[in-house]
Amino acid sequence: MKYIAITGGVISGIGKGITAASIGASLQLHGLKVEVLKIDPYLNVDAGTMNPNQHGEVFVTDDGYEADLDLGHYERFLNRNMTRFNNITAGQIYSSVIQKERAGEYLGATVQMIPHVSNEIKSRLSKLKGDVVLIEIGGTVGDIESEIFLESVREFSMDVGRENFLFVHVTYIPYLKVTNEFKTKPTQNSLQLLRRVGILPDIIVLRSEEKLPDSTIQKVALFGGVKSDSVFGLEDVSNIYSIPQKIHDEKMDTMIMNKLKINPSKNFEWIYPEPIKQPKIAMVGKYLATDDAYKSVLESVFLCGYKKPELIDAEDLEGLTQSEIKARLQNYSGMIIPGGFGKRGIEGMINAIRYARENDVPLLGLCLGMQLMTVEYARNVAGLNGANSTEFDSQTPYPVVDIMEDQKKQMKMGGTMRLGSTEIKIRKWSKLYDIYSKEIVKERHRHRYEINIYDFRNIFKITESDPSDRLAISAMSAFAEGIELSGKKFCVGVQFHPEYTSKIGTPHPIFLNFLKSCEI
Repeated sequence: MKYIAITGGVISGIGKGITAASIGASLQLHGLKVEVLKIDPYLNVDAGTMNPNQHGEVFVTDDGYEADLDLGHYERFLNRNMTRFNNITAGQIYSSVIQKERAGEYLGATVQMIPHVSNEIKSRLSKLKGDVVLIEIGGTVGDIESEIFLESVREFSMDVGRENFLFVHVTYIPYLKVTNEFKTKPTQNSLQLLRRVGILPDIIVLRSEEKLPDSTIQKVALFGGVKSDSVFGLEDVSNIYSIPQKIHDEKMDTMIMNKLKINPSKNFEWIYPEPIKQPKIAMVGKYLATDDAYKSVLESVFLCGYKKPELIDAEDLEGLTQSEIKARLQNYSGMIIPGGFGKRGIEGMINAIRYARENDVPLLGLCLGMQLMTVEYARNVAGLNGANSTEFDSQTPYPVVDIMEDQKKQMKMGGTMRLGSTEIKIRKWSKLYDIYSKEIVKERHRHRYEINIYDFRNIFKITESDPSDRLAISAMSAFAEGIELSGKKFCVGVQFHPEYTSKIGTPHPIFLNFLKSCEI
């Protein structure tokens, strides 16, 4: 097997995960089986309890693992599903070492970072199988949390043979407007930090806002100890899915295969989505500190060939009249209400849902969005004044959304929700059945609250024989999975997260159908 370790320098959030996923996609297109591992140096056991405003979205795999958003990049670019084994955190590693120490597995040895923690990390690395294994180390070189992972990967490269291992360093080159020049000093410093831990990169990828001059490439090559043809510039692009093509055009994939002595079995051919359709879509959400908070939803729209939605702050819509809401939202052709947790901004989302329902604006509710569609309908159509979710009002007289029964005595927060893929039965008479064209599907979940259809059955249409035009339960598993209103261009809510399974070439049909309705 061959291994590629991707490290980052200068600052985080420069696109290391996108770069790693693009390298993986390029090699996969050459006929190689690519496996990936994202290493997150934080002490959390997983990403499940992390604030989306700080760390971006939590991505959920089929097997119910809550991961860093980079696993979403890997799924979309490689067009296959990840599992819990594609991610490790410092919290997992340290927990495992401590459990082994308590069980006496170290035979009385003094447990230390080296060799015990480093061996635990290397053990996880050795379990990955593929022609090429990509190992992305989160954070930046110089982070205290990353040091043991860098050391472990260095040791591992010696264990498997340096000829089977490639180091790629992704670093940022800032542009200084005052002096009209690109500055390489931060990159020089990150390369020096790598040398101190015994790692010499084989390939250096320079991220920048604009295309870099040859002089900058040559300067970094000199300080990095590599030839200039091993330094590649990756400037910002409007379409991240074009990066595998750029990697191929710049012959980075060829260099990687040559250095690792890999013979490709297929010719490179990459077809990626272009956002050619322009209806304005509003996404009314509550996490606006970073676009990464709703990364999979935004990318799901983009993968359908549409311009990404514009984020609307739900708190800005609170306390407004419907005429004021209309003035704020009337220029949008469709609306998405995404998932989330907590009371902040909820009434603004409900106001937006009411506007969409009453004005026949195509509406898609995801997880929390579906729950709030139910609350809005209960209040404004079924006449249940004060209806709410017990997440936001434990004393509501009409708890149309309530916490799952097995969660009521749950004290832990991490990993306790309904997580992962569940089989769902689609009602044949529903809009969802028109979308899927099949009765049984599997979708991923991440929630703690569900629609209380048993106590409020009378406000829903549950069977085809029911002639009413009430809010229809259009999909079920052990709980309500989908709701919809007939007679609308598109008014559908789902308890699951279709955004997690949208991939290049196979965008989720719910998004495709919703977006097409926005063009009518």
